[in-house]
Amino acid sequence: MTPLKSGKLGAIVAAFALTAMVAVPDDAEARRKGSIGSRGARTYNAPPTTAVAPRTTAPVQRSMTEKPAASSTRGQTQTQAGRTAPARSGGMAKGLIGGLLAGGLIGALLGGGLGSLGGAGMLTALIQVALIGGLIWLLLRMFRRKPALATAHAGAHHREMASPFGGPAPRPAPQQPFSRAFSPAPVPVAGEEIEIGNADRQDFERLLSEVQNAYANEDFSRLRELTTPEVMSYFAEELSQNATAGRRNSVSGTTLIDAEVAEAWREESADYATIAMRYESIDLMLDRNSGAVLEGDPEQPSRTVELWTFRRAFDGHWRLSAIQEA
Repeated sequence: MTPLKSGKLGAIVAAFALTAMVAVPDDAEARRKGSIGSRGARTYNAPPTTAVAPRTTAPVQRSMTEKPAASSTRGQTQTQAGRTAPARSGGMAKGLIGGLLAGGLIGALLGGGLGSLGGAGMLTALIQVALIGGLIWLLLRMFRRKPALATAHAGAHHREMASPFGGPAPRPAPQQPFSRAFSPAPVPVAGEEIEIGNADRQDFERLLSEVQNAYANEDFSRLRELTTPEVMSYFAEELSQNATAGRRNSVSGTTLIDAEVAEAWREESADYATIAMRYESIDLMLDRNSGAVLEGDPEQPSRTVELWTFRRAFDGHWRLSAIQEA
């Protein structure tokens, strides 16, 4: 075989291998990746660290909860809206005086005054100039008195607003331009903190096992009872992908090793609790037809650390609302 033909054959084999890799889903793709669900108003806030999950956990990645508008964008919009054009010094006075000068002097020069070169014309022009000059002087005096009167009135008002505690009221700090004084405050964490009792902890441990079993058995009816509609939709998508790939995820022997409440709060419509969980289970990926083990060890349980958020509506039942990889 010549080198040219060998090179062509190698390129064809490489292209076929790449096509096969793209067509067949990877083992990791058939299992849940990332974080899903909703944590109410705290969906896009990182939950607090705990001894069980000491590292900062990223906010939920896939959620149907709408992201809040960025505070920096709001601040920039409000800052731009609050800006005003710089005041022009004596703008109105200058415009009025300029109009009088232009109209009076040009009228005097081009009218019957100086244009006739006679003594009467010259006298008329001088009288007009004197009248215009006097009017300009009066206007300037009026515009200069207005700021002084406003300052005096403000000082009198400040003296009247004396503190009722016997001392003069402190002078208000001079206001900065809106663009400098405005700094967006950090968005507060929404919700009122609530206590988690022993009965709640037992519910969380029970839900951990029941959700895993229902997922492994592909029990859609039971999953709808244990999870929120949003989490159920994500689980249904994952199970459908596994079925299309001819695989099935088997999870058994789920045992909670350690758990800690990261945060628990109440919003208007429901209660939320985010729990850091360390648990072990026999987690296998099986061939859907033959039952052969494609991934995992049937003899050795694997350990997992995740943050599960539970939501309790007014019916009093906790349901799985979000899962985050820790």
